[in-house]
Amino acid sequence: MYINFWYPMATTEEVGEQPIKVRCLDQDFVVFRGGDGRAKCLSNTCVHRGGSLAGGKLHGDLIACSYHGWQFTGEGECRKIPSLGKDAKIPGRTRIDAYPVEERHGIVFAFLGDLPEEERPPIIPVPEAGQEGWRPTLVHYDIKGNYERSIENGIDPAHNEYVHDTHGFSGEDEDYSVGELRDVPTEWGHGFWHTFQAPPLPPQLRKFREKPGDLEVGTGHHGPNQVWTYIHASPEYYFHQYLFERPIDEEHIHIYLLCMRNCMLDPDQDELMNERNLYVAEQDVVIIEALHPVLTPPTNTKEFMTPSDKCIVMYRDRLREWDAKGWRIDMDEVRRNAKKVAYTIPSPARREQKGWVVDAVPMIGAGQAAAKLKATN
Repeated sequence: MYINFWYPMATTEEVGEQPIKVRCLDQDFVVFRGGDGRAKCLSNTCVHRGGSLAGGKLHGDLIACSYHGWQFTGEGECRKIPSLGKDAKIPGRTRIDAYPVEERHGIVFAFLGDLPEEERPPIIPVPEAGQEGWRPTLVHYDIKGNYERSIENGIDPAHNEYVHDTHGFSGEDEDYSVGELRDVPTEWGHGFWHTFQAPPLPPQLRKFREKPGDLEVGTGHHGPNQVWTYIHASPEYYFHQYLFERPIDEEHIHIYLLCMRNCMLDPDQDELMNERNLYVAEQDVVIIEALHPVLTPPTNTKEFMTPSDKCIVMYRDRLREWDAKGWRIDMDEVRRNAKKVAYTIPSPARREQKGWVVDAVPMIGAGQAAAKLKATN
């Protein structure tokens, strides 16, 4: 799992008057709204004696630890230590990690890493957002599986024929093959456009595709945990989807699926669209939860790749690039020390300030990543 990317932490409506605990990258965070109504995200571990901030209370812009009442700002600065008295000077080492937050599309995102603002990878752009003639819906759900496996499923053109009866013929087309994949390289990912034969849509959506025919689909990844998918059911009717993954840990994911459509714009149609999207998503969930091994293999030689897997190979190549930057968490070390060491994701403030109480998660350096890869060949 990687630091230095944006992760979806909660929906807008979930972040209200009470702090909530959110797990991501195998670490706990507290998400809440300050007195100004803006969402905040902090490491959940109090530097005093390990109390949970999410179990505490809000006092205006401050969040109080549930254990001894220490109070912190949304920027991680400790403002009150009750046991020292009201006039006590607060030591600088009492600060905790605070993370940049963006609220978009009904989702609260946190940048979990220490890069300065100008170097941070962006959240995937959604050009349809706020545009006339487009309507959004948002659903979210859990998967018991690995987030890299899930991303690879999303950018796999060959699985539709067998997994999704809405997109393929369940393997009954004897002439089936994956045709040309038209590459779409981007700064933070890789994708493609693809044309394939699809069955007619069910009666309630039949006007968008009345009979079997060509379906234009584009898809690709953005960073390690985001996917864009454009489904053009006809030259006029478009369904654009944006998938944001929160890796809870290496074996559990929470998915946020934002769907934009330029048809069926009546709000009364939202329920039908959500049902449809969740129906398709559940088919993917069944596949992902049954994959073996749970994690992606350490090298591509441990799986037999075909030309239709090109985007998946490109995704894994990007992961290796981020390995080389030293952005991958050393989960072996985290697990080894899980019962005796409190870790946290390093925040941007660590670039300027030293002497933190809670250790940053151990990272796999570029040399280590290369050595581990060589050892598995």
